[in-house]
Amino acid sequence: MNLRQTIAEIVEKHLPDSSHFVVDIQIVEKGPKKFLKILIDADHGINIDTCALVSRAVGEEIEAKELMDTAYVIEVSSPGVDFPLSSRRQYQKNIGRNLQVVLTNDQILEGKLTEVDQRGIQLLAINKEKGKKGVEESLNFTFDQIKKSIVLVSFK
Repeated sequence: MNLRQTIAEIVEKHLPDSSHFVVDIQIVEKGPKKFLKILIDADHGINIDTCALVSRAVGEEIEAKELMDTAYVIEVSSPGVDFPLSSRRQYQKNIGRNLQVVLTNDQILEGKLTEVDQRGIQLLAINKEKGKKGVEESLNFTFDQIKKSIVLVSFK
């Protein structure tokens, strides 16, 4: 097992409950220092206190097991709105929100996420033709058809 997998298991163990989950673990080396970036999320949102608790617990276990051979900086946070959705659980959490979806054929679509299942997602997209009112269209995509999805933030 590599360091990234080991740290992911440690993070999983220190999450407050089953509504919390790991999104990504990144280990970046910049000069003599390593940066350990841990992204976590929860089905109903995450707060800074949870990030702090996870950071302390994970840091203590990394130190106790001497997993990092050089100085490192640990950062635990939630993924930002511009961070692509990467798991079915993140899609599930964002049902009802507007997404921009880039397919593997590089087609870009926007629509409201209406459904998520084991195989993929359903979007309610508005197909606008020049000079005509938009027509709603329900589109289904499997996860393997999706290259990247991000939540679109509206300031209306």
